[in-house]
Amino acid sequence: MAMTAESARPAAAARTYHFGAGPAMLPPEVIAEIRAELPQFRGSGVSILELGHRSPEFRALMRETESDLRELMTIPSDYAVLFLQGGATLQFAMAPLNLGGRGAYLVTGQWSAKAWHEAERVAEGQAVWNGSADGYTRVPTQHEWQVPGGARYLHYTVNETIAGVEFHSAPACGAVPLVADMTSMILSRPVTVSGHALVYASAQKNLGIAGITVVILNPAALHTPPRGTPALLDYRVSLEAESLPHTPPVFAWYVLGRMLKWTRAQGGVAAMAAHNQRKAELLYAVLDASDFYINRVDKASRSWMNVPFRLRDPQLEAAFLQDAAAAGLKNLAGHRSSGGMRASIYNAMPESGVATLAEFMRDFERRHG
Repeated sequence: MAMTAESARPAAAARTYHFGAGPAMLPPEVIAEIRAELPQFRGSGVSILELGHRSPEFRALMRETESDLRELMTIPSDYAVLFLQGGATLQFAMAPLNLGGRGAYLVTGQWSAKAWHEAERVAEGQAVWNGSADGYTRVPTQHEWQVPGGARYLHYTVNETIAGVEFHSAPACGAVPLVADMTSMILSRPVTVSGHALVYASAQKNLGIAGITVVILNPAALHTPPRGTPALLDYRVSLEAESLPHTPPVFAWYVLGRMLKWTRAQGGVAAMAAHNQRKAELLYAVLDASDFYINRVDKASRSWMNVPFRLRDPQLEAAFLQDAAAAGLKNLAGHRSSGGMRASIYNAMPESGVATLAEFMRDFERRHG
């Protein structure tokens, strides 16, 4: 019997929605496909868990994955695509090492702050705008910052998972190369890749599971890294080795490929954007209609992917999380550094999940408000 989306999860968990920030929810259809194909990969006689990275089957998977990503994101033909390890955190160091060292940073949350501080460790990094004094509640307007002379690139984190703020358009920086951490919003809406010199995204939000990171770069923007830079931190080494300077995470690569095909089956990135906008509006409508819940993010900077909120009465937050979990709304606790609640509603979260959360929130307020 063919496996359906409904049979992808155990019956007891059919009404469970995973709102964790990452590793994030996967589509039931993708889990079903993985489970069905796990014992033997495409007639190779071995599981994807055993498949060699030099095998023709994996080479075909590599080509397919890159082709699908290029199509979904409209990546220019002269841009390179790499699939690396180390997460987005390793890119915090690789970007300055390979782009000339002197970077300007828009610091809108904890992740862009980490990227800035890592640049300071390995090269030069300057925060040209820092929202920490206000608790990271918004992204800057264009007139609030400028790129200093001599900067080799401008870095921004498109979406901050902890603060819940997001750039809804790329910052304008003239001829200075633009670098974007798109980890938590990649494929959630269209972006202009050609307007960036470097884009990177760890997979565990919209691209699959942890263990693999997508890097999209314009080779013309690269500089020779400083003497003493480890070979694996030189983009050129991975370019020459076609992302295989060492044994790659084959299974994570495979899951990424399945996620790309699922995204295309949903109608592509434009369709995902409409889907995500509806989900975000549904959840923010509950927050805006009530003084029982608090969301401090400026409305113009609100994230479509991560919605943090608190209760007016903090004493009720433990009960909220307990009751939500009992209702099948899992992993709504906020980040350990900020507390409260956070609903991460990445691409795989269906509208039904957000609608269920919204109704739970209204009901909880009726019972405790």
